[in-house]
Amino acid sequence: MIPFVRAGSGFTPMKPTSLPKNPCFSSGPCAKRPGWSLQALNNAALGRSHRHKIGKTKLQDVIERSKKVLGMPADYVLGIVPASDTGAVEMALWSMLGARGVDVFSWESFGGGWAADCKKQLKLKDLRTFDAGYGQLPDLAQADWSRDVVFTWNGTTSGVKVPHADWIPADRQGLSICDATSAVFAMEIPWAKLDVVTWSWQKVLGGEGGHGMIALSPRAVERLETYTPDRPLPKLFQMTKGGKLITGIFQGETINTPSMLAVEDALDSLSWAESIGGLPALIARSNTNLAAIEAWVAKSNWAGFLADDQASRSNTSICLKIVDPAYTALSAEDQAKHVKTLVSLVDKEKAGYDIGAYRDAPPGLRIWGGATVETSDLEALLPWLDWAYAEVKAQF
Repeated sequence: MIPFVRAGSGFTPMKPTSLPKNPCFSSGPCAKRPGWSLQALNNAALGRSHRHKIGKTKLQDVIERSKKVLGMPADYVLGIVPASDTGAVEMALWSMLGARGVDVFSWESFGGGWAADCKKQLKLKDLRTFDAGYGQLPDLAQADWSRDVVFTWNGTTSGVKVPHADWIPADRQGLSICDATSAVFAMEIPWAKLDVVTWSWQKVLGGEGGHGMIALSPRAVERLETYTPDRPLPKLFQMTKGGKLITGIFQGETINTPSMLAVEDALDSLSWAESIGGLPALIARSNTNLAAIEAWVAKSNWAGFLADDQASRSNTSICLKIVDPAYTALSAEDQAKHVKTLVSLVDKEKAGYDIGAYRDAPPGLRIWGGATVETSDLEALLPWLDWAYAEVKAQF
């Protein structure tokens, strides 16, 4: 229970005394797994070629162990690629799109970015975009599956996820291309409904940035081997040679030189995931974190979820808005100023780092609840939010 002190005619939360053991709640790079230290990287193949057996074996291990933890179908291929999730998504867009019409669904910054790239960079002639504001989903039933469909599974900057895959038919003609970077390892991924799935190491497993992963279904591989886009492809985007898939990419032969330090960290993250019970345990940890915030919001007189529909509420990038009428009556400029002050107060007290909303999102909070975050740390953060908001509200 949060203690209060009388302030005039009302009550103000007392300043908490307990801090989270790990105050890192950034949505990327995300908190390291519990118990992590630099000693976890002692066996990194530093100074060795990634093409030597030692380096290649480690890269192959990341691929195979990722597939196993995620329960990926045996006929899907998985590769490590440059430039994080962004690089992985762009590889798919530039290499595959144009064979059919394209539908892009977006409801936050990154989905909007993919739509913009399809229009302004790829200049696709047959393109439809379906957008929704922060906190909402577009009407997914509008997807035409004779076309290719691009979407994010979880909106990292809006806290809104796709609630299920019922809208994706098994007998689709087009490809389903899914940016799932803040969903994999925290949500059930219906592999049979997805042809391209991308993510990065820096999200749910708390790995380091700079490397992406791309999973391809047999249908996606077929597209690569039968379709040649009418645009030049940079070397970093090329997944075929002579009309055939470059299989080495999906066996640890990366397109460019990876960081073997980051590779070692990815292996450590996977070892931790395996040790706690694999995917079910990872999902359970994220769900428990969301439940802790839901219980707090249910009692709060000032905080609410940006996602209007509980079924589409993210359990990783948990986005909150301020619903106190005294706050919502302020100008947009003042709202942004006061949220910034709130975030700064919590940061200054070392109670929570990087909890402000994404720069393009409405003013509010974004608290990472992925599997590497301990629920006890979230529970320690929440009283600080109440205290900080009370401090800010006194300035209205």
